[in-house]
Amino acid sequence: MYQLIEFGKAFLVVVNIFFVIYLIGYSTYLFLCSIIGNLTLFQQRNYRKLSNKLQDDYYVPVSILVPAYNEELTVVDTVKSLLELNYRLYEIIVIDDGSKDKTKESLIKYFNMVKIDRPIRRQIKTKNILEIYETTDSPIKVTLVCKENGGKADALNVGINVAEFPYFTSIDADSMLQYDSLENIVKPILEDERVVACGGVVRIANGLELEDGKVNEYHLPKGILTSMQVLEYDRSFLASRILFDQFNGNLIISGAFGLFKKDVVLAAGGYDHDTVGEDFELVIKLHVFCRMHKIDYRIRYVSDAICWSQVPTTVKDLMKQRRRWNKGLLQGMMKYKELFLNPKYGLISFISFAYYLLYELFSPFIEFFGIFTMIASYFLDLLNVPFMIIFFLIYVLFGGILSLCTFLSRLHIENIKLSFYDVVKAILLCVFEITILRFIVLLARFSAFFGYKKHKNEWDRVERIQIKYKSSKIK
Repeated sequence: MYQLIEFGKAFLVVVNIFFVIYLIGYSTYLFLCSIIGNLTLFQQRNYRKLSNKLQDDYYVPVSILVPAYNEELTVVDTVKSLLELNYRLYEIIVIDDGSKDKTKESLIKYFNMVKIDRPIRRQIKTKNILEIYETTDSPIKVTLVCKENGGKADALNVGINVAEFPYFTSIDADSMLQYDSLENIVKPILEDERVVACGGVVRIANGLELEDGKVNEYHLPKGILTSMQVLEYDRSFLASRILFDQFNGNLIISGAFGLFKKDVVLAAGGYDHDTVGEDFELVIKLHVFCRMHKIDYRIRYVSDAICWSQVPTTVKDLMKQRRRWNKGLLQGMMKYKELFLNPKYGLISFISFAYYLLYELFSPFIEFFGIFTMIASYFLDLLNVPFMIIFFLIYVLFGGILSLCTFLSRLHIENIKLSFYDVVKAILLCVFEITILRFIVLLARFSAFFGYKKHKNEWDRVERIQIKYKSSKIK
């Protein structure tokens, strides 16, 4: 018995040391991401000042896919924002995935769409298409495809089949693009013919009002939970994705805004129906497909291609969203588990995949277990309490400062002015974001593992709110 107790104490000490190293590793990662992200953005900003804009005859034809399911509150404003992009060669395809509300009717009425007969080549197998509508008086063609319900991945595959252009971008029906977003996201393709996919920046649209595709005035959202997500999003998109972009190691292109080379996606098999993280799965699939077929490729991240998207406003909806994200992460990593520590995939295996495995997928287990062992160590008098308190305070303060720095640098680079009240609010919330919001997210990720087999393909929809878009050109 004595030996068992001593073994238990030694085990707790080892776990506590591992947990401290784990947190130090995460903090170091955030620090490196923040430094590299800010340096890269400032270099890009200076480069843009010296270089000329794209000439009119250098536009890449792009099909914009908008999958929609019960999006009557947001889909019209989304299409309105897309019609005012500063771009010449593009089409808009809205895929109504068997909506039960008035998504179809609202689009047909607002844009004066008419039903057409159009043959579609099914290069990817999908659910049946029921009806197709098109605009007749718009300079940019808007197509509405009504289909049987099959999920977001199936809707996107239908959009790929319908798309006429060699590149396509997908955005969510509750999102809006800035006027220059499409122009910016195609730049890597013009600069490097090896690029097969690009990811843009997703920023939070709650409380935002766009006019003619531009932000006239910016404020942090009123809700505390939503404001904390602003800090979280800016740190994620500014920091880690720029770091991974340095070695072609990005594994995620957000479903809210990404650009893809159509023929490569078709060759790889399109979006996977059997996952709720179709965006994550597709990007890993492209990495694997290109390497297996010895295709010299690049998957890029574009820091100035901005998509404004809604985020959950309640804890319940936030947990639904993050639970779905973690299920999609689990499905993608299980499907492509051969990437882990596989020299054939280089830094993608040893850095990107390992990071998502350790600090994203398994972080709920590691962190909750770490907290439990520290509590046990305290009661067994194995814990240096003053050291741990100081350590956690430094960890929280360090993480909060990094979140605040990435948020403020993003605003500075985009020339967005912030009121004194919003600056104070961001300073106060940066500490709560790294603690309270992180704890909520950990709970959501943890819960994703329970009942996974039974609910693995459930979407867990969240409530939408009306987004605001003003246009001086469109009625």
